[in-house]
Amino acid sequence: MYKFFFQLVFKRMDPEQAHHLAFRWIRLAARIPVLRTFVAAALAPRYEELRTEALGLRMHGPFGLAAGFDKNAVAIDGMAMLGFDHVEIGTVTGEPQPGNPKKRLFRLVADRALINRMGFNNEGSAAVAARLAARRPVFRTTVGVNIGKTKVVPEAEAVGDYVKSAERLAGHADYLVVNVSSPNTPGLRNLQATEALRPLLGAVREAADRVVTGRRVPLLVKIAPDLADEDIDAVADLAVELGLDGIIATNTTIARDGLGLRSAPALTGETGGLSGAPLKARSLEVIGRLYARVGDRITLVGVGGIENAEDAWQRILAGATLVQGYSAFIYEGPFYARAIHKGLAARLAASPYATLAEAVGAETRKATA
Repeated sequence: MYKFFFQLVFKRMDPEQAHHLAFRWIRLAARIPVLRTFVAAALAPRYEELRTEALGLRMHGPFGLAAGFDKNAVAIDGMAMLGFDHVEIGTVTGEPQPGNPKKRLFRLVADRALINRMGFNNEGSAAVAARLAARRPVFRTTVGVNIGKTKVVPEAEAVGDYVKSAERLAGHADYLVVNVSSPNTPGLRNLQATEALRPLLGAVREAADRVVTGRRVPLLVKIAPDLADEDIDAVADLAVELGLDGIIATNTTIARDGLGLRSAPALTGETGGLSGAPLKARSLEVIGRLYARVGDRITLVGVGGIENAEDAWQRILAGATLVQGYSAFIYEGPFYARAIHKGLAARLAASPYATLAEAVGAETRKATA
């Protein structure tokens, strides 16, 4: 039914307008007690065997919503209602910003992909922190907060900008993510170099520890799929050295060649980060490489091309404790998370592993034994 509706309505709309329309519906449903209970019962059934412990947190399962969908923390309960086990909000910047000029979001339907050059459009860390502070959760879910650099802040002053956001937001986050991998903020990806990343992560860690008492907020970094393998190894080694809690792999890609894209060149040539199915192979490869490097010392989060339960399962076998989706949600609709959970439970039952935790990294361990 959703696929018919997508073809009939959403496909004919501007992608950003369609996003805002669907977003409003989700938020509205989450505000109506009887309706949200019914929707959650249908779309968010719980599987005890999928319960996951990661980052010192207990979650209903391993599957969450990637950053970028709910930039301003306005629909956390709505996304939990749809079955996401954790919701990563943002990317949030130190100061509010409108993002890049429209049109800035493009569907590559033939490739089940998106290209975006949104440019971290968000209300800023002060406004998002106030909203999170005032939030009264309806559904229990894990909330991650993804922070990035304000566009007008020079690269040399990036650390202070991230620290400002961390100070405002860490107290409201179940985990905190430093995003240095979006291709849509000039100079941002330069911060992935270890000589720039080390002081940045250290400063954010200090800021979170300074403003939050009584608990340690887990800190992760999100990296791009376009990093060379030796740079991925360097980030992995740095994460271990700094005692980082996790790595999210991967963000969108600026690559186009070699991905087998079928959409028209006018679409594939749009500037921005490509997400969705074409990212699948590289994101899986990066997770496997990271796990071979860090093992169980750091939590890995797999994102990029997670279309179905098999994709999520392969990411877990490669080394991801958690997985996230976004682009496929646009194409699969409200039953997306339900299908992932059902399929993961079936695959676990048919596997030689007693628990999901046993399955994490199993294929990578075999390959490197």
